[in-house]
Amino acid sequence: MKKVGLILISLAVVVVSWQIPAAADLSVEERLTQLEQEVAILKRQLELEKEDKDKKAGENTIVSASVKDGFSLKSPDDNFKLKIRGLIQADGRYFTDNKKDIGTTDTFSVRRARLIFDGTVGKIFDYYIMPDFGSGQSTLVDAYGDFKLAPAWKLRGGKFKAPLGLERLQSDAVANFVEIGLPSNLLPNHEVGFQLHGDILGDSTTYQLGIFNGSADLASSNGQDTDNNNDKDVVARIFTHPFKNHGPQALKGLGLGVGGSLGHKEGSTIPTYKSTGQANIFSYSSGVSADGDHTRISPQAYFYKGSLGLLGEYAVSEQKVVRTSGGSTIRDTFSNQGWQVSSNYVLTGELASYKGITPRANFDLSKGTWGAFETVARYGHLSLDNSIFDNGFASINTSVSQAKALGFGLNWYPHKNVRLSLDYERTAFDGGAAAGDDRETENVILSRFQVTY
Repeated sequence: MKKVGLILISLAVVVVSWQIPAAADLSVEERLTQLEQEVAILKRQLELEKEDKDKKAGENTIVSASVKDGFSLKSPDDNFKLKIRGLIQADGRYFTDNKKDIGTTDTFSVRRARLIFDGTVGKIFDYYIMPDFGSGQSTLVDAYGDFKLAPAWKLRGGKFKAPLGLERLQSDAVANFVEIGLPSNLLPNHEVGFQLHGDILGDSTTYQLGIFNGSADLASSNGQDTDNNNDKDVVARIFTHPFKNHGPQALKGLGLGVGGSLGHKEGSTIPTYKSTGQANIFSYSSGVSADGDHTRISPQAYFYKGSLGLLGEYAVSEQKVVRTSGGSTIRDTFSNQGWQVSSNYVLTGELASYKGITPRANFDLSKGTWGAFETVARYGHLSLDNSIFDNGFASINTSVSQAKALGFGLNWYPHKNVRLSLDYERTAFDGGAAAGDDRETENVILSRFQVTY
């Protein structure tokens, strides 16, 4: 830049020197004016060169890779971003009892194999796309856009997790256990619709209010992306950290919330509930379908302090259904309930968090470091409406009326992006076997090798 300036100044001197004899008859004042004009022209030329350099620099894409963001591309002004990430979960499921008696099979599976594309367009528009190729099928799990009007006002449209259950809303990569707990049977997963959401009260409180196509309990809208009725579900949730900005330091990790939904379904899919081992433990009889209002409510809370974490939630799903058989039609309303409490404790001293564990040091035998180790425990309960087995809506010979699960597990994080899990869960049932006897207790060992990037 200095060389360019010196060359231009030298040229200016030559030009001025050449013009002086030709303008010998000009006055001193006219000569000064002429020189000022020529200097102004040279100055503008220098400015244009600088603007051109800045423009070219702004067109250069920044490419990076990191533990947090995976592989990313972005413009220097941060107005345009693309992050490419992924999740792979290779699972093993082993039952310690007679598999034939409980209808289960030991198996290995690719539980999830996801590519994640997310980023920004024009600074205030975000997008997120996540297909899944696990479990032997290809599914579009999430695909949505966010319009960020302000931190307290964001509009989301597309397919994403319904704002209801606390465990459901937690990332699949950081949940305490390999599989979700019993109360999540009563809540939806991914839905298609629109949602207004944001952070308020000094970022201590998050709210979500949305309208969705509406899916059955436990179901994602994978097979229901195209709605089969004109009615929609209204879903709302509020979650607050009451002591985040003030109050006792020991309670800053406390979070309290409640989610709920209200919808109307007729002739749409009704749920099938599963055990932790992913065995079907309850289903309605043939000829039963949804036939009216469907409401859900889920109070929820968590508390994190140092290496300890606690999470609890309760869920109620009330559904009007109809049974048609032999020319007769019977209607009824059933209310099913579930709850759970789970805990995690990081043995190596790292902070416990709803968003996962970050080891202080990665696994490295040469340095004597092993990453982070975490123990987890959970107790859950699922209770079906007692009258659901009346009038043939469900059969006590094939469906359970209650399930009670107790589980323990160990998670090892040799790296922020790698996790190995081993869980044991014992689930006892009421009903669900021939002659109304109790279904065989399920004892299952679940393992997982997970890589994220």
